[in-house]
Amino acid sequence: MDRIKTGIIKDNSNTFGSVYRLIDICIIHLSIYLSTALYAQPYSREYFMLALLGALGFALIAESFALYRSWRVGTFKEITFYTFVSWALSGALVLIGLFFTKMSDDYSRVVLAIWFVTGFMGLVGWRAVFKKFLHSMRKRGHNTRSIALFGLSEKGIRLAREAQNNPEIGYKLNAVYDDRSIERLDPEYHSLIKGNVEAGIEAARNNQFDVIYIALPIKAQHRIQGMLEAFGDTTATVHVVPDLFMYCLMHGQMAHLGDVQTISVYDNPMSGGVAAIKRLEDILLSVIALAILAIPLLVIASAIKLTSKGPVIFKQDRYGLNGRKIKVWKFRSMKVMENSQVVTQASKDDPRITKLGKFLRRTSLDELPQFINVLKGDMSVIGPRPHAVAHNETYRKLVSFYMLRHKVKPGITGWAQVNGWRGETDSLDKMQKRIEFDLEYIRNWSLWLDFKILVYTVMRSFTDKNAY
Repeated sequence: MDRIKTGIIKDNSNTFGSVYRLIDICIIHLSIYLSTALYAQPYSREYFMLALLGALGFALIAESFALYRSWRVGTFKEITFYTFVSWALSGALVLIGLFFTKMSDDYSRVVLAIWFVTGFMGLVGWRAVFKKFLHSMRKRGHNTRSIALFGLSEKGIRLAREAQNNPEIGYKLNAVYDDRSIERLDPEYHSLIKGNVEAGIEAARNNQFDVIYIALPIKAQHRIQGMLEAFGDTTATVHVVPDLFMYCLMHGQMAHLGDVQTISVYDNPMSGGVAAIKRLEDILLSVIALAILAIPLLVIASAIKLTSKGPVIFKQDRYGLNGRKIKVWKFRSMKVMENSQVVTQASKDDPRITKLGKFLRRTSLDELPQFINVLKGDMSVIGPRPHAVAHNETYRKLVSFYMLRHKVKPGITGWAQVNGWRGETDSLDKMQKRIEFDLEYIRNWSLWLDFKILVYTVMRSFTDKNAY
């Protein structure tokens, strides 16, 4: 089989990661030079040292967000977001440094403001141009990697379609190998089927592929183990495509007890430095939200007090991190305050809901006091929505992996809610879908995902038909 055309970037990700860092350093220094020129300020040694500090901070922060990894499968929106976060944090570090060294008066504030804007534009701009260039090359067959698929399972077919429908990512499916007869395999891929697994292993030994994907079900573990041993005699990069069971792993990773190796199956992805980042995100968002909403909160509280009897705030028992009970704050929107062993979910035209409460629930304004829960540390701004304890005890017996949603703090809004699984769960299917999205969020958590959920929440808060 002929090898596909390759480019100079293949197999040199570490080398080019260093080049990317060098380009960033140059962009940051050039942007501060342009900023001084635009504001007619002399480019002094002090500005050079400031740029050096900003470049060092950016490089370290960008590294923590994996900004220098291969972006073959990263969207440009994601690249832009993490570039902005890294540059903003490095800018904040520079300002903090100037403040504590009492050197802020030595620099023009206008120059610093222009530098932040031009620096961001430069850091994103060169990435946009380079990504466009790489996409163009890959569509023409350059700078690509030859891949082979072993096992035409459902997951294997999804992977094959991703590779075929997105040539710009630079992966070209050249062969499919399966031990089943060709009549039992999807006709769409008959032209790519080159034989059985043994034939594929021999082709891999002859260095015909750069990347190999094994898409056999987890129950075929002995076959997978044999294939992995065989591929150990090749130089190809080998991936195992997870099936349904492996998707149930919550932040699975290698661990050990003494000298015994283990794999964590159900774990909290937000620990250590990640937990600190998540907590910082929660504090910043909740402080900003409460500062902006202080007056509306007082207006809503007064309206509740004037229009119906009872307390302004309703505190309901919910499950928090690791299944511990917490008191979740909400503006009271009902004439009753159910917090017992039996809690009836709100339904459309529910007579228990007050006239004002109907508006508050439809617009999600009743959830605003939960920013106080976030500041207290009981909740996150973004995470799986907490259910009443009575509902938890019911559904944990009916929905597989239900309690795994409590491996992280509950949130004011979440991935399930912005995907349409908000409101009354009047059927088991609805709750199963909600849990599916909750677990997907935990498995794939990132600042970028939180940012998307936040944007979707703001856009859909006043138009959600499931809110009542």
